[in-house]
Amino acid sequence: MEMTEVTGVSLKRGSHAVEDNDSVAPAEEAKRQKVLDHCLTAGQDGLEHVSPPGGMHVPGPPAAVSTGEGGKNSDVQLEEEEEEEEDGLSEEGEEGEETESFADMMKHGLTELDVGITKFVSSHQGFSGILKERYSDFVVHEIGKDGKISHLDDLSVSVDEEDPSEDVFTVLTAEEKQRLEELQLFKNKETSVAIEVIEDTKEKRTVIHQAIKSLFPGLETKTEDREGKKYIVAYHAAGKKALANPRKHSWPKSRGSYCHFVLYKENKDTMDAINVLSKYLRVKPNIFSYMGTKDKRAITVQEIAVLKITAQRLAHLNKCLMNFKLGNFSYQKNPLKLGELQGNHFTVVLRNITGTDEQVQQAMNSLKEIGFINYYGMQRFGTTAVPTYQVGRAILQNSWTEVMDLILKPRSGAEKGYLVKCREEWAKTKDPAAALRKLPVKRCVEGQLLRGLSKYGMKNIVSAFGIIPRNNRLMYIHSYQSYVWNNMVSKRIEEYGLKPVPGDLVLKGATATYIDEDDVNNYSIHDVVMPLPGFDVIYPKHKISEAYREMLTADNLDIDNMRHKIRDYSLSGAYRKIIIRPQNVSWEVVAYDDPKIPLFNTDVDNLEGKPPPVFASEGKYRALKMDFSLPPSTYATMAIREVLKMDTSIKNQTQLNTTWLR
Repeated sequence: MEMTEVTGVSLKRGSHAVEDNDSVAPAEEAKRQKVLDHCLTAGQDGLEHVSPPGGMHVPGPPAAVSTGEGGKNSDVQLEEEEEEEEDGLSEEGEEGEETESFADMMKHGLTELDVGITKFVSSHQGFSGILKERYSDFVVHEIGKDGKISHLDDLSVSVDEEDPSEDVFTVLTAEEKQRLEELQLFKNKETSVAIEVIEDTKEKRTVIHQAIKSLFPGLETKTEDREGKKYIVAYHAAGKKALANPRKHSWPKSRGSYCHFVLYKENKDTMDAINVLSKYLRVKPNIFSYMGTKDKRAITVQEIAVLKITAQRLAHLNKCLMNFKLGNFSYQKNPLKLGELQGNHFTVVLRNITGTDEQVQQAMNSLKEIGFINYYGMQRFGTTAVPTYQVGRAILQNSWTEVMDLILKPRSGAEKGYLVKCREEWAKTKDPAAALRKLPVKRCVEGQLLRGLSKYGMKNIVSAFGIIPRNNRLMYIHSYQSYVWNNMVSKRIEEYGLKPVPGDLVLKGATATYIDEDDVNNYSIHDVVMPLPGFDVIYPKHKISEAYREMLTADNLDIDNMRHKIRDYSLSGAYRKIIIRPQNVSWEVVAYDDPKIPLFNTDVDNLEGKPPPVFASEGKYRALKMDFSLPPSTYATMAIREVLKMDTSIKNQTQLNTTWLR
């Protein structure tokens, strides 16, 4: 087993960095989802086409991170306030205003060396390939707590006599739906909406009652006679809380309260997908639960649970939404919990590879037999000239003015045009209200902090920062922990190689213990863990312990006192395996001529009966198709880095003549 340094192998062409396993992406911009015309009701906004733009995807700060740690689900976003702006305000003009190329902007970004990613475990020669030339080249299937891989393979809804008829989806006109939605969301001064029953029968009235109650949670209905005509009158039953609490009396007692389903999505992260579903169902996002979040630029398949929404209503969304599919419905007693998953299974295509068959064989055998260094991937640290770990370090140092400046100051790198203007205004005036006015979308971290500063004043930055949702705030300090861990693991491997040594740490249950001289042969490198710094961990009993202390001391932090004045920012620490060996590893090299053709079938392709692609024995290009499973909180990026022996940072890829496709 050999260990090598970073080599100079270059990526000739590439695309967006591969996403990690279960990343938690802050919902920074509200977006619009393009849907089929018959599903849109007038006045229903805030939805965007989920297909990628014809040009590049420009990541925004702070970057998506993969914590694999507990936390809230859909209330990662800023709690809604009555005066808050609507989601999805237009972002007009910013793309046209860019004067630098994306590659020029990314000159200021991070490389792997900047965040401590320096070692490889294998000795094979690296080769180049295209990471995610198409988002459909990267497919993630969640592995549930029972160890089964989630697949979307059944769109049917079992017949349930308790469910209303399909007519509920068509009985109301677009105008009636708009009026009811405005009533439901308190967007007008009306206290009720009356709908005339044109063809008055008991059956027709029943369907209208069912339609209003099922499509607009929080509204009740009654029948009234007015001047000889029948009207169904909708009104609020329980005030504004009714939106978040689906009506209890309409749910059969014999049925589990949660509808579990498999969500297939393309080019949309989990939080955005939940927001889209909640808008179409007209419910709050926090009635959804899931085991892990999946990234945007991929096809992902995962289990979702939702409180007291029928499979029938969910299945109807398949007619409305593009690049989403819902299926495999079942009713259960309990929701899903973040972190319950066993991991994710990846199917990845690396196109236009240059490696010989022998090189590919060596690389994949090494991945299968040895694995890869369990570094935190580049997504953990941000995409601009201000890495997220710097903000985390300032929080831990209690340097709140620096925290504010790091988040709000102008920076080089790829950003939305309106964020650039907001930062310029802040640098010029230090007026939070003036800077906030430059933001059409105020739910990004910058907008939340500026609103906090407007509310609490410049002398109370701690409270202003506290307006940002807890998970987003903790993202910064977790990024700093990850930065330290990456650097320490590189030092550990440099000092001792890929074998356990006395003083290393291993886990027995959840408890870390030291490897003694006598039992060092009872362990392998795959057993060794390293601590993320905190007040409740122990450090190795060899040179690396002092390296931890030196690094934190240089950052003006006391390794012996990682408790913070503010409890949220006290780091208990954790342990993480230094080498991960993927499971269920398989691969094949295929030849192809057309860069745009898919090289494997997705779940939706299989549902539609599409035959699998047939490959020629020879072609213009060669691709490596690889399958592997990873545990939670590990980065597929780092597995692919080990295969290709290349820097996975966006900066490196763009500077090496990256071609952004789709």
